[in-house]
Amino acid sequence: MKAVIVCVSVSHGNTRRIAEALARPLAAPVVEPEELDPAELAGYDLIGLGSGVFTGRLHPRLRRFIHTLPGAERRGRAFVFATSGLPEPGFRPFTRPAERTLAAKGFRVVGGFTARGHDTWLPFRLVGGINKHRPDTRDFAAARTFAERLRAVSDPAS
Repeated sequence: MKAVIVCVSVSHGNTRRIAEALARPLAAPVVEPEELDPAELAGYDLIGLGSGVFTGRLHPRLRRFIHTLPGAERRGRAFVFATSGLPEPGFRPFTRPAERTLAAKGFRVVGGFTARGHDTWLPFRLVGGINKHRPDTRDFAAARTFAERLRAVSDPAS
């Protein structure tokens, strides 16, 4: 299985560290959207796309990248991941708009992953931020477990 992780991590490196934890079991490189031509994704069996959450949405660079992906009748599998200072609201998951766009472009969306991260968005900046020690070892272990399940589903030997 050939996989790639497309990641935007701009504030504290939270998302990049989660992306690297996801990438290890998948033997996938972690790249920024500008490092990959959207047409190159046709050569991958699994694509992970993630960023931090900014006012309830994924980063604009990642959203633009997803919107530039060419549509096709049949694409590979994809998943979306995010890090956020606040918990993901059940009625409006951070990853849902990206998952819908990917599905409309022919990708088979196979799940999503979110983790808490250090957040210094106002007003949290006034107290030094929230979740200062996140993501932590449990978050990284959960990311690896998620990625291992994705690998196992696509590995015919398992």
